[in-house]
Amino acid sequence: MKNIVETILERRSVRRYERMAIEEEKKQLIYDAITTSPTSHNGQQFSVIAIEDQEIKEQIYELTKQKQIKTCALFMVFISDYHKMDVYAEAKGLKLQPIQQTLDGILVGAIDATIAMSNARIMAEGLGLGCCCIGYIRTAAPEELSRLLKLPEGTAIICGLTIGYPREIPDKRPKQEQSLFIHLNRYNDEGVAEKLEKYDDVIGRHNESHTLARYIPWSQQMVDYYEESIGKHTMAYFREQGFDIDKEPGL
Repeated sequence: MKNIVETILERRSVRRYERMAIEEEKKQLIYDAITTSPTSHNGQQFSVIAIEDQEIKEQIYELTKQKQIKTCALFMVFISDYHKMDVYAEAKGLKLQPIQQTLDGILVGAIDATIAMSNARIMAEGLGLGCCCIGYIRTAAPEELSRLLKLPEGTAIICGLTIGYPREIPDKRPKQEQSLFIHLNRYNDEGVAEKLEKYDDVIGRHNESHTLARYIPWSQQMVDYYEESIGKHTMAYFREQGFDIDKEPGL
């Protein structure tokens, strides 16, 4: 097993996997990492759909066109989950406020699910497995995916994680310099444009020599990503699943 420093600092997104099953003891450790994740108010407002069935993985691939989903050994869908508390409240005769109809409620479920995914990734990579985090399942076809996975009202897709034995060890993608992430005591945007100008070129050259075989700067990637994302109707999906912030008290 890798040490924690190597596991975190040498992280890579692995998109190609060997045709090998994950041992049961390793899967259990991943599940243990998920269930011990910290959550808001110990509410544990998330659940995970762990998918090994190849037919289901291929159906998800058809919805998302993310090849790593159909080739990984285990695909995990992390969901915000208020449904289980609704079920228990009804059984106990408890009156629950509709927290999922507030922005904070949406954020809490998303944060709980994301922390759980991070725990799963760290454990899996520490065990010598490769992973790729996938946010696109939240926007590609969330309604169809929710029906496929039989998600009830009060749950919503947040993110996914592919896990398997790596067939490749890709190069690390350059990141922005730490001063753009870490602010001491107060937010400081001095020199941001100049620092990002340098990073823009670093990513452009990385794309040219490693991933895309052509020079595409980071800024252009972001422009394209934001333009595509603005056309996604994620809030409509959340409303369909019972997360309607238009009903938030005081709005």
